[in-house]
Amino acid sequence: MSKPRKPKGRPVSGWLILDKPVDFGSTEAVSKIKWLFNAQKAGHAGTLDPLASGMLPIALGDATKTVPYVMDGRKIYEFAVTWGEERSTDDLEGEVTASSDDRPTEEQIRALLPSYTGTIMQIPPQFSAIKIAGERAYDLARDGEVVEIPSREVQIFRLTLLGTTADKAHFEVECGKGTYVRALARDFGRELGCYGHISELRRTFVAPFAEDRMVPLAELVALEEIEDRNERLAALDAFLMDTAEALSNLPHLPVTEDQAHRIKMGNPVIVRGRDAPLAEAEAYATVRGKLIAIGEIGQGEFRPKRVFA
Repeated sequence: MSKPRKPKGRPVSGWLILDKPVDFGSTEAVSKIKWLFNAQKAGHAGTLDPLASGMLPIALGDATKTVPYVMDGRKIYEFAVTWGEERSTDDLEGEVTASSDDRPTEEQIRALLPSYTGTIMQIPPQFSAIKIAGERAYDLARDGEVVEIPSREVQIFRLTLLGTTADKAHFEVECGKGTYVRALARDFGRELGCYGHISELRRTFVAPFAEDRMVPLAELVALEEIEDRNERLAALDAFLMDTAEALSNLPHLPVTEDQAHRIKMGNPVIVRGRDAPLAEAEAYATVRGKLIAIGEIGQGEFRPKRVFA
């Protein structure tokens, strides 16, 4: 019987909050970070288009188990809509599919915003990762197929007009999971009767990570010049955030060493204390500040569902 293969790379864990540059894909960014950190595992929490810049949270090692909790978080984008052209991709990459010489006034734009705030129905772009009959919409679109993508509910918590010029308007939006900012630009242009597409897009926030935690890719790449491997990896590791920071919106349960041992074996532990949560579908447990499990609290017990090394 052959021995299981030893995973390549280091068992390093934590979150890196990357400031992704333009013209760099999300998958490409994850691969670069995984290589730089010599990590066994890596994954991101929410795709950014190559033409978009900004916050791309990347999970290394055990932190990949917490990716769904970041994917569900609120996001903030700053974006610019250029008027006069609608494009096949709803951004600068696509072909022009409709055009107009009309331009909206600032008053017309401001009057539009309330109808795009709250719970709205949105049709994702033709070039998107939405699956249609098992196929990605962007694959079908590249093959020249025009598919009917059903509309879906998305949450827009805040939509602000930052400024306007003759051919362009700048916005900031705070939105929920699954919102396509490119689709907002497309729909703005159609409703205003002048057409429009995204010409600038930057993500500045993915809950619960703040903008000031972002690390430019160039700053990480510059560390490749450090010849000593251990010194280079230590410098890189200094940028990592603790895995538990991704779970800051969940109830927190500190446990003892004995309880931690039971949890790591997959066993429930009794929850005691005046401030202990009574019933929670999801909570996370730590010992000496280190994340050990995500689980459920009920009937006076914490029952682990995901255990961390």
